[in-house]
Amino acid sequence: MNIRGADSLIRGSERRAHALAIVRAGISAVLPENVVRNAVKLKGNRLQVGSREYDLEQYDHIYVAGGGKAAATMAAELENLLGDRITAGLVNDRYGVQARTTRTRVNNAGHPLPTEDGQRGVREMLDMLSGASKDDLVIFLISGGGSALLPCPAPGISLEDKIRLTDLLLKSGATIAEINCVRKHSSCIKGGQLLRYVNGATVLSLIVSDVVGDDPGSIASGPTAPDNTTFADALSILDNYGLKDLAPVSILRHLEAGMRGQVPETLKPGDPAFGRVYNEIIAGNLVALKAAAGEAQRLGYHPIILGSHIKGESREVGLVHAGIAKECLTSGNPAPLPAAIISGGETTVTVRGPGKGGRNEEFILGVLRDYTPGITAVSADTDGIDGATDACGAIADETTLPRAESLGLSIQKALDSNASYDFFEALGDLIFTGPTGTNVSDLRVVLVYKFQ
Repeated sequence: MNIRGADSLIRGSERRAHALAIVRAGISAVLPENVVRNAVKLKGNRLQVGSREYDLEQYDHIYVAGGGKAAATMAAELENLLGDRITAGLVNDRYGVQARTTRTRVNNAGHPLPTEDGQRGVREMLDMLSGASKDDLVIFLISGGGSALLPCPAPGISLEDKIRLTDLLLKSGATIAEINCVRKHSSCIKGGQLLRYVNGATVLSLIVSDVVGDDPGSIASGPTAPDNTTFADALSILDNYGLKDLAPVSILRHLEAGMRGQVPETLKPGDPAFGRVYNEIIAGNLVALKAAAGEAQRLGYHPIILGSHIKGESREVGLVHAGIAKECLTSGNPAPLPAAIISGGETTVTVRGPGKGGRNEEFILGVLRDYTPGITAVSADTDGIDGATDACGAIADETTLPRAESLGLSIQKALDSNASYDFFEALGDLIFTGPTGTNVSDLRVVLVYKFQ
């Protein structure tokens, strides 16, 4: 995987090179060609996934479907394994993503906002699955981004209304679980509802997780997983974030009809449909963090993994990481120097200004609010795209603040206008990978060392 950008790297910072190498190792560990190969084995006609084994001779047909930022590369690796055993397949992945597949068609669509291409792909997917029966196997490939890449609005809701609502939720500061609750209850396939279209076929879902806790019901809004949330929860979320008066009328009417029992709920735990379904998490954030820690140790650092469950406002999480780094510098806790503080999870940005940026870029601004020499920090979205930008994140070290001052750049102004991208673009400190073909949320690395 090629990491581009961070132009000031040419100024000779070994620490920058180390930080980027650690990020590269973490992302490489969760690339689909690696995780599918590790998690799925074929021995003769027996497909082994986790604790399950499937005798492929028992199925008349094998269909492949799915969506998300890892869908295309997952499909390609699955084809390498199953070949012409696959009857037909279709997955939705982002615009520009390509994969070498012959049995499974890759349909390109938009993210983070859904597009008509995505909706068309879902319709074609459901048409394909309409030919399935109880004697068939459906392998569903799920990864982060699937919520937007698999749009299927409930009756009476237009795609334009879904786009408007998604945009409102993304800018509100709502958590991904809250956003997905609303998505599930305005969709035909999310929240386990895809199972209504497979005609009793056996379903195996291979999941690359981008959510804290790896809950299958939250990843891509859980098209094949039970949903514990309700229509009432969805309405409460809109109310809590002040979106009830801004949300499209069609969606409010649908949610209110659901509360009255006039629209079927999403599929709940214990529903008979799940008797023939197996959801297997094949990669998640912690896998990337452990690989990053291994590379940090190889480079001579004392790694500490803070965790994969970290949430909160990006700028505040950055400030906390700066504080932990200072503690390493002054007391050698929680790790002695040179230290590598590694964390994951998914932070949020409440958009209040007109600027351009993403949560990883804003995290680095947060670190800079309390920066001390002896710290190199990098934060990257493992899918290669931070927010709605073309960068995957940003990097900062001892050179950042002096260069920012010389250019007249203000950290506070960038935060006030949510213009983290513009700030780091001016410095040449954005990081670019392009779409990586995977998505396990964010990877943050803060190197701490004696500065001379």
